[in-house]
Amino acid sequence: MSIDITFTLSNDDLKHFEDIVGKAKAALENEESAKQVEAAAMKMVEEARGADLPAFIEERLLKLEMLINMVSDKEWELDEKERNAILSALAYFCDPNDLIPDHVPGIGFLDDAIYVEIIIQELETEISSYNEFCRYRTTEENRRRNKGLDPTVGREDWLADKRSVLHSRMRARRSGRSGGHGWRTRLF
Repeated sequence: MSIDITFTLSNDDLKHFEDIVGKAKAALENEESAKQVEAAAMKMVEEARGADLPAFIEERLLKLEMLINMVSDKEWELDEKERNAILSALAYFCDPNDLIPDHVPGIGFLDDAIYVEIIIQELETEISSYNEFCRYRTTEENRRRNKGLDPTVGREDWLADKRSVLHSRMRARRSGRSGGHGWRTRLF
């Protein structure tokens, strides 16, 4: 039997996460810092795979991998502001002594799971666009192979067209969704 549990984070609760994101943004000084954030987030994913975590925590932590892929995918070509916003969100996972230290048995990753849920909801448009891009890329590669064509020939051209459409749609939806309030303006 499964059970749904819903709770509401107060403005003070969200402010706490916002403060952590602010510190994380300040820590992203250069490309080396960005690489450290990516590595730390990936380590969190690996730890989640190897740990005996409750399913609701493990499911959320594994969603981090999608965000890591999004910022590291050279063909997706996020602009620097978008990439840094996602890296700032991921930077929370660099600190094992965050709100609830990760080493606390049973609940150490609970705050991380809550934070992942917040970030995934806020980046829904970006994630959806990226997933569509990945599906397109795989489908087009397979289509070209099945026709006996080399999928690397003209690759940047066929990817650029799709990427341009998806980036435009993503940015339009983001600007229409943010309205100057909420987490969206703090991330981007």
